[in-house]
Amino acid sequence: MRPVLYVLSFLALIALGFWAYRENYATQAALKEVEALQRQIVGLHEALTVQKAEWAYLNRPDRLRDLATVNFDRLGLLPMEPSQFGTAAQVAYPAPKLPDISFSQDVQGEITEPTGAEGL
Repeated sequence: MRPVLYVLSFLALIALGFWAYRENYATQAALKEVEALQRQIVGLHEALTVQKAEWAYLNRPDRLRDLATVNFDRLGLLPMEPSQFGTAAQVAYPAPKLPDISFSQDVQGEITEPTGAEGL
C-alpha cells in the first residue's frame, strides 16, 4: 500500500510542479502585456498634450483676428457683438406632445350645459 501512496504523491508533486511552471509563465506574459499597455498609455497622453498645445496655439485670439481680417472678402466674418445674442424667452420651444388615446369609452345619456356654480 505504501508504494502506491508514494507513486500517487510523486505524480501529484509532478502535476503541481507543471501547474506552477505554467502559472509562472502566464503571469510573466500578463506582466509584459501590462507594461506594454502602460507604455502605450504614456505615449497617448504625450500625444494628447501635444495636440492640446497645438490647439491652444492655433486658437489664439490675435491669430484668429488676423485671419478674419485677411479673409474678410471670402468669409465676411465680423466681431461678435452683444446685440447678436438673444434671451431665453426668445427661444421657440416645441409644443409638448399630447399622449395617445389608448382606450375608448362609450358614453350614454344626454349632454347638459353646466349652469351657475356647478360649472366651475
